[in-house]
Amino acid sequence: MIDTPRREVAASGTTGRSLIIQLAAILLALAAFAIWVATANLSSTERATLNSSALLAYTGEHLALTFVSIIIVLTITIPLGILLTRRPFVRASGTILAIANFGQAAPIIGLVVLLAFWLGFTFWTAVVALVAYAALPVLRNTMIGIQSVDAQLVEAGRGMGMSATSVLLRVELPLAVPVMLSGIRTALVLVVGSATLATFIGAGGLGLLITTGVNLFLPSVLVSGALLVALLALFIDWLGRVFEHYARPKGL
Repeated sequence: MIDTPRREVAASGTTGRSLIIQLAAILLALAAFAIWVATANLSSTERATLNSSALLAYTGEHLALTFVSIIIVLTITIPLGILLTRRPFVRASGTILAIANFGQAAPIIGLVVLLAFWLGFTFWTAVVALVAYAALPVLRNTMIGIQSVDAQLVEAGRGMGMSATSVLLRVELPLAVPVMLSGIRTALVLVVGSATLATFIGAGGLGLLITTGVNLFLPSVLVSGALLVALLALFIDWLGRVFEHYARPKGL
């Protein structure tokens, strides 16, 4: 029978190989795309749209939308999720989750357009829509992670004279980290994919390649935009998996 340390090492090795394979596949696909752009017989319009400086600018806008949105999501939902697991606020958890669920249940394109007519066709309107869309996974997983901590461990901490804050910071949150990180990774991937719709309200991003390809009937530009969004989503997912792997408390 394999003992616990050996099982942990084996699992860690398997995860590490999986991460290397995923990164290698992403880089290989990106290299193949770069070679195709450099050698393909493209029209002047396609070449102007797919030049390296334009692609970097679109990617930078997409990343800005993604990371600004996810930082706001984490700033709001993690403290809120913790608060809703405290006894005085538990009753409000159902209502708050229902509100957060509405943001994700609504079609993201409708949410983006409606907010644009209310708040204006700007970068920050797209951020508001993305925050509303991505809040639920982080909020829900924060609550589930804390609520799933063994009550006996919490009571043991209190029996040792620890304050409620110390129990939260030293017992509940460390044990909830794996579930919380899974929710954050899900939110990141959702935001990367949904940020393509920001182009409809003039907020930029890689979605501009897709709309340009559709409007001008340029299949190569359309496919390039879709491919780059997919690769970016896979890369962000890879970063999330790396952080999840190394931030997970040892022994979990």
